[in-house]
Amino acid sequence: MENLLFYIALSFILVHEMDAVHCKEWRIFPGLKLLDDKLGYIIFTVAHIPLYIFIFWAISYPANSKIVITGLEAFFIVHVFLHILLLRNKKNMFKGWLSWTLIIGAGLFALLDIL
Repeated sequence: MENLLFYIALSFILVHEMDAVHCKEWRIFPGLKLLDDKLGYIIFTVAHIPLYIFIFWAISYPANSKIVITGLEAFFIVHVFLHILLLRNKKNMFKGWLSWTLIIGAGLFALLDIL
């Protein structure tokens, strides 16, 4: 299957986003952290709909897919380092093995695909 490593990385990041709702990730985002949890949850969750639509739409066109996949994989790798930078944030709830397996899994499979 072409792009298998990318699809594995994408699966990790999508499940990470599910975990991000559980971990209330909006609390560590500039702007969203100012909102109460109810509104932060709604905005954070609903914002993923157009994001997912764009990703699925963009990777479904062969002419664009390689560029989009490479860009997403670069983001998945940078995303690992962003989480490392935010480790000391008091509101960061990504502390468990599952959260870190998802974060690192996305970056690792993206890196493997790029290499």
